[in-house]
Amino acid sequence: MLVTDFGEGQDGDRDAGVWAGRVVARRFESPDGFTVLVGKTARDNDVLTFKVASPNDTWLHIASGPGSHVVIRNPDRAAIPRDTLRYAASLAVGYSSGRKGGRTAVHVALRSDVSKPRGYEAGKVALRRFRSVQASPIRE
Repeated sequence: MLVTDFGEGQDGDRDAGVWAGRVVARRFESPDGFTVLVGKTARDNDVLTFKVASPNDTWLHIASGPGSHVVIRNPDRAAIPRDTLRYAASLAVGYSSGRKGGRTAVHVALRSDVSKPRGYEAGKVALRRFRSVQASPIRE
């Protein structure tokens, strides 16, 4: 469920996908009430991942090809419910080049396991640890 593209969330603008007064993500609410943020552009993906997301948030991206970075906000360090993970993975596929391809592999990692090596272009990252899930696209 798309909540808004702007505004203030519980944790100020960060939960709303806003950084330095600029909207960098679409904001959704998962079936379990978690805030899910979906990046808009490659540069916005970098801001979402490295400025907005906290180390304990869950980060998702399709396994191959370009697409939006997806962040499940987790300020309480709670276990992410299966329905929330499926929902966020489906958004990752829906807002990617894989949206017309059916079920697609999605990498899932803690934000603390995502890094940006020097010289990587906007939106490109390296993962230290991750697991993969399969998801069908949704786009709201």
